[in-house]
Amino acid sequence: MTELEAMALLGIGADAGEDAVRAAYLRKVSEFPPERDPEQFEKIRDAYAMLRDRRARAQNILRDGNPLPKLDTLLDDVVRKRDFVGPKLWREVLKSK
Repeated sequence: MTELEAMALLGIGADAGEDAVRAAYLRKVSEFPPERDPEQFEKIRDAYAMLRDRRARAQNILRDGNPLPKLDTLLDDVVRKRDFVGPKLWREVLKSK
């Protein structure tokens, strides 16, 4: 299954973030529970496993060569932590030289 097939199966677009992928997965699982339709459930679970891992999605995008899903959409939900060390550390470094 390719990434585009997985997105089509879950009913999401190429720019879907992590929350949208999870919501689509839960919606599909409620439509096709494993007791009622085990084959479809397996497909849905495989599609979710492929799309929820950002690293795997990035690798698939790079390998696929498809311009539709962009790599920057994988970083939309990432909160970047900024560490501020202050001037004291820099003074120590400059004094040591």
